[in-house]
Formats: sequence, structure tokens, C-alpha cells
Amino acid sequence: MSQLIFLDVDGTVCDYEGKVPASAVQAIRATRANGHLVYLCTGRSRAEIYQELWDIGVDGLIGGNGSYVEHREEVVAHQLISAEDSRGIVDWLTARGLPFFLESNNGLFASPDFEEGAATAIRDYAAGKGNQDAASFTVRKAFPEMIFDGELYRSDLNKISFVLHDYQDFLDAKQQFPHLKAGTWGGKGEHALFGDLALDGITKATAMQKLVEHLNKSQADTVAFGDAAVDIPMFEYAARSVAMGNSGQGVKDAADWVTADATEDGLYKGFAHLELI
Repeated sequence: MSQLIFLDVDGTVCDYEGKVPASAVQAIRATRANGHLVYLCTGRSRAEIYQELWDIGVDGLIGGNGSYVEHREEVVAHQLISAEDSRGIVDWLTARGLPFFLESNNGLFASPDFEEGAATAIRDYAAGKGNQDAASFTVRKAFPEMIFDGELYRSDLNKISFVLHDYQDFLDAKQQFPHLKAGTWGGKGEHALFGDLALDGITKATAMQKLVEHLNKSQADTVAFGDAAVDIPMFEYAARSVAMGNSGQGVKDAADWVTADATEDGLYKGFAHLELI
């Protein structure tokens, strides 16, 4: 019976420099040839799914950590931050002096101070992920298609990410916008490098459920691969789940099985273990 396979992107399909191992491409193509459906399931918005990923061949996308669901170019669901909330967040972050970028299917839009203000956080993020070129890593390398002079008052946003000067910035954002979901990324606990704001009640798991229902499939047919804490709801929903070897211990504990690192043919080995190829 065909399976619905949901794949996180960074640290799962590709390494933390955005490079996709040849074995991952081989695994995805082989499992689709066997009749299974493969979906990217990521915090990235559609604008960050670069052509290299589409060229692998997938059946659709869950983006923005669940705010956007697409099956073979058909939009199944898309839930956006309201224009009023978007303006309020932009104004609050600007007044607080927190560099930010807006995540939309139409592009990534940076605040005027983001390139300079996020430079240290981006280098720290790269170093934390084991990038050997972390000391020279730049915002433009991390986000090659980011728009630096775009309109910031928008009505097409999936989520908003911002630099944390300290952990209190996250706590204050959570208090300032209690009806939204506040999160952190780029680090662990109070050492998180970025905060983000998105619609509440949306996860990768809720999006998976929407897609399963849209396709008249069963939850029993779902498989999930991931490497980060944001992937744990995906593991909890999926009938079978696999953590990458480069995952933290909490993520590994939440999965049914642990494969090798993304850079050590982890995706291919995971697919083989589940007899998808």
C-alpha cells in the first residue's frame, strides 16, 4: 500500500549548508517509483524551496511549519497572519531594535538592519550546526534570495523571525502577542538565536492531517523523518517516525527509529530500513 512520506528539509533532506546528498535524491526518487508519495514538511516558506529541491521530484509541500499545504501544485490550505497583526509585529520589532525578516510564499523580506544585525547570529547558527566555514558565513549566503528593500507591511505572511538580543526578547514577544504562537530557533533553550511568531494552533502535524484527509488516505499510511524539536509533533502524528542521527537526544527519544546523519546517507538508510525502497 502506498505511503505518505513527510520529510523535514534542513538536517534531513539536506545538510545545514543546504547541500542535498546524492543518496537522498536517489532514495526519494526510488520510493516515488515504488508508488509512495513524498512531501517536504518544513519551517521554510515556499519562497525558500529552491529549484534544487523541486528538481529531486516530490509530490508537494508543507511549509511555514504547517501554515501552507500543497499537493502537486494544488493549494490544499494556507493560513496567514492577518495584515493587522503583521503591521503590529513589524512596528513592535522595529521599536525594540530587533532585526527581522518576513516569511512569505512570495519571498523573504528583511528589515533594513537585518543584514548587519543578524550577522553574528547567523555565524553562531552555522557554527552550532558544524559548518566549517561558520566564521565567514553571511546573511546573504544563508538566505540567497532574501529581499532587502521590499514592502514590510504585508498580508501574505506565514511567520516572522527575528534576532534575539537575549532570551527576554522572546518572552516579551510572547507576552506582547499572546494570541500568536511564539517560538525560538537556532539554538537550545535560553541560548536560542532567533525568535519567531506565527498563527497559534498550527503545527506540521495539523498540516499532515489536512493533507491526509484531502487525499482520503489513512493516518496509518504516514511516515515522518526529521531532526529538530519542531518535528516532534510530526512524529507523534505519523504511524512511523525516524529521527536523523544528527538530531538532539529529545528528538531521537520521540522517534520510533534513529538513522544515520543526513551527511552519512541517513535518509537512504532510513528508507531502506522501512522497506520503502
